[in-house]
Parts: sequence; C-alpha cells; structure tokens
Amino acid sequence: MTFILWLILFVIAWPIALLALLLYPAAWLLSLPLRLVGISVVAMLDTVRATVLLPARLLGGHPR
Repeated sequence: MTFILWLILFVIAWPIALLALLLYPAAWLLSLPLRLVGISVVAMLDTVRATVLLPARLLGGHPR
C-alpha cells in the first residue's frame, strides 16, 4: 500500500517523491532511539504493574 501511494506521489510530484525516498532512511534512524525508549518505558510499567498485582494473584484474585 505504501508503495502504491509513493507511485501516485511520484506521478503527481516526482521531486517530492524522490526527496521522500532519500529522507526516509534518515527519519527511520532518527526515530529508532525514541522507539527503544518507548519499549523500555512499557517494559518498566509492566514490571511495576506485575509487582503491584502479585499479592492479589498469590491470594487467588482473578485479573480482569
């Protein structure tokens, strides 16, 4: 689907399509640290949630 959208952009405005094609890897590399931070934050919050809910699970509580 992305390729088809890029082809449509290439037909309409080829300089912008070529610029987008060249800048995409740079944008991906710049966003990579943000993705790693997001994964780390989600893992940390899941660990805290599991720690808080551990007593209830040990006592037989049923998670929703």
